[in-house]
Amino acid sequence: MRKQRLLNFLLGLLVVLLSTASLARVYYSKQEAMELAFGKEAEVALLPLFLTEAQRKAAERLARVKIDSSLFTFYVGKKDGKVMGYAAIETHTVRTKPETLLIVLKPGGKLRRIEVLAFHEPPEYQPPARWFVQLFDKPIEDLRLGGGVEGITGATLSARAALDSVRKVLAIYQVAVAGQDKK
Repeated sequence: MRKQRLLNFLLGLLVVLLSTASLARVYYSKQEAMELAFGKEAEVALLPLFLTEAQRKAAERLARVKIDSSLFTFYVGKKDGKVMGYAAIETHTVRTKPETLLIVLKPGGKLRRIEVLAFHEPPEYQPPARWFVQLFDKPIEDLRLGGGVEGITGATLSARAALDSVRKVLAIYQVAVAGQDKK
């Protein structure tokens, strides 16, 4: 009887683990993400940044989110020597599990595209692609729920986490890259 209960418990646990694992979705590899951002013909280079303390604090104020690391990487897409834009791959926790976004900026730093690369929460919490469209070309100050961005019923935490990542990328671009763009 005791062995049977233990066996039933372990089988139940296995079913839960397998069903939870099947919720995790990885949509694109890093290479595929760069092709989405800049096209197959583009040259993609890394732009590693090490933010000074002043830059990190300025970016935090601008983004209204905590930036845990002074290390940050942009991917720069170029074609025929001309900058096509910048991309960042941002991973954050939504509720308890990660989401990874590809955030693509135009050469001048405006938001051009967002793609979900991976989402490990239940699928009903994932923001649809049409939700991200409302964020494009908006100034960073307008990227907040209820203050320029419509929420998602039943997925408020997902929307908030995505907005935090977008504001972080835009702020780091403005603080650390925008000045270099003009050189």
